[in-house]
Formats: sequence, structure tokens, C-alpha cells
Amino acid sequence: MARLARAEVFDPNEVAFAHVIARTVRRCFLFGDDPASGKNFDHRKIWIEQYLQHFAACFGIDLICFAILSNHYHLILRSRPDVVENWDDTEVARRWLMLCPHRKDADGNPCEPSKPELDAIRNCPVKLADIRSRLSNISWWMRLLNQRVAQRANAEEEEMGRFFQDRYKAVRLIDESAVLACAAYVDLNPIRAAMAETIEQSDHTSAQRRIETHTQLPAESHSDGLRHDDSFLSPVENDEADGETGPVPSQSSKRCSDKGFLWFSLERYLELLDWTAREIAEGKRGQTPEHLAPILQRLGLESSVWCELVADFGKLFKTVAGNPCAVDEHRSCQTQRRFRLPRRIRDLIPTG
Repeated sequence: MARLARAEVFDPNEVAFAHVIARTVRRCFLFGDDPASGKNFDHRKIWIEQYLQHFAACFGIDLICFAILSNHYHLILRSRPDVVENWDDTEVARRWLMLCPHRKDADGNPCEPSKPELDAIRNCPVKLADIRSRLSNISWWMRLLNQRVAQRANAEEEEMGRFFQDRYKAVRLIDESAVLACAAYVDLNPIRAAMAETIEQSDHTSAQRRIETHTQLPAESHSDGLRHDDSFLSPVENDEADGETGPVPSQSSKRCSDKGFLWFSLERYLELLDWTAREIAEGKRGQTPEHLAPILQRLGLESSVWCELVADFGKLFKTVAGNPCAVDEHRSCQTQRRFRLPRRIRDLIPTG
């Protein structure tokens, strides 16, 4: 069955969560130890994380989670057209010119745009509207990110041709259950791939960045040029009962908004990650802490069901992800078609 066009799944005017995956060509290990060439390309993971931090500060898109492995990377993104709508014309032009600069400094960083450069965008209504739409478009985020990495890697090796597979994979996350299961799937990827044993050892993941901030480790100078904190990531807890409603634009310049994405705290999320990692890691049969039960009960999931959802998330969900009842209520954006879920999902999460 042919895959639905992205325009059927994602409406550019809606706030939407997406799990996206980009793989290198032929799944070669072009971000890690490449057995074919005998070279190590771990430094390219640093490139990607640097771009993620820059994009999070410029796009109207929240970076929820990320994990960078040896031949692919995972992101969870939330488009925020509601935030971009409130930016004035100068802010829209400035952010775009920081993403696609006309001028760069000696280190290759974007220069602050000049008045003529800003005027070329803000004085043209058609161009301004197009760029405003691009700033909250997940496809433009992925287009620019993959383009930058591919060009830099090809230049490094003096190669030509494709670096990433033609089409990145995107799955829309319909409800909070899907967001939570996918977040755990992404953050635990290095452990499942036997690249790390614990969450805090999982390099180049959002979970590691959150732990570094949460534990308040002393600030150190890092030669990789990365911010070793979670200031560019979306906060975990979304406490709307405490007044956090609406777009919630960020009070800093490091991310799009200060709106969280889960209904519980960072501490409980990290505890759930740790428990899940022990359950799905071979030879480590951990026991569910008592205080984690309410989280799984709220999801309506048994612990075994939860572990299967996290371990096989990428295989179970292809176009959209969520509770079958929530998915059945949604229709594609243009033709109003129903989304299909594998039978295994409906067996795992009964709708009756």
C-alpha cells in the first residue's frame, strides 16, 4: 500500500507532533565507526547537535527529543504556527536570515542581518508570507538540516552524491500516550543499540542533556562547542493548571516556546526511562517502582504492553501513532481518509 503524502498527514496551520528519522545511504555508519572505510565519524554527531541547537533557536518548532546514532538520527518535533503567528515581520525576517544568512563571520557563523537584508523580506508580502510558513514547517527543518550535514560531510571526504536516503520518515503523534511512548523509544535508542548501558551514558541524546541539567553538574568548558544543558529543548512538564496555556513563547533566545509536552515532571519521566531500560535490556529484569504505577495506569497500559510499545515503536507505527480511539477520530488533511493501524496495536490497546 502506497504511503500517504505528508500533506495528508500534516496540516501546516496546526500544532502537530512528529517523530522523524533520517538515515544515511545504504545505512553506512557515517556518524560513527565505519567498517567499510575504517574511519571514525563520531565528530559528525557533534555537527548535528550544533545544528539542532541553532535550529531550535531560530525555527518556530519545538525540539522535544533527539538521539543521534551511527547511521541515523531520531527527532521528535512540534510545529508551532501559533507562536510564529505572533512574531512581527522583522522577527520573521531576522530568524530566516540567521538560518539562511547572506553573510558569515570568519568562523562560519551567521552575521546579524543588515537593514537592507531585512527589508528585502519584510517589504515583500508574498516572500514574507512564504518564509513565515517555512519557519514552522517540519519539512523545511529537515531539508536544511540534512542539506547542511550532507554538504559538510561530502566536502570533508571530497565526495559527491547523496549522503541521506531520499525520503526521511515522519510519523504524526496523535495523543499524549504516543508522545510519551515515542519519547522513551527515542531516548533509549543508544541502550537498545548496545551503544550505552545507562541513560546518563547515552551520548548525543536529549535524555543525557536533561540529566546534565537536572543534576546541576558544575559547568565545564567543552571543546565540542555544544551547550551541555537542556535550554534548547522543550520543557518536559506541561502544567496547564498552573497557567501555562496558549502558545507560551520562550523567555529566552534558545528555543521556540516554554510549553512542556507531558503531564508529569522531568523526575518522573527519567524514572520511567530508567525502569523501561532495565525491562527491555537483555539480562536486566528490574522491578517497577511503586510510584511509577500511576503513569502506566493513566495510559491504560500494562507494564508488558508499555515495554513492547517502546521497544517496537518504529515497527508498529508508520504514518500516525496514538491510541486507536484517538487515531480513528482523525482524518487525513485533504481527502479525509481514515488512518490505518496494524492489528497488533489494536490487540495491545483495546478500544472497548
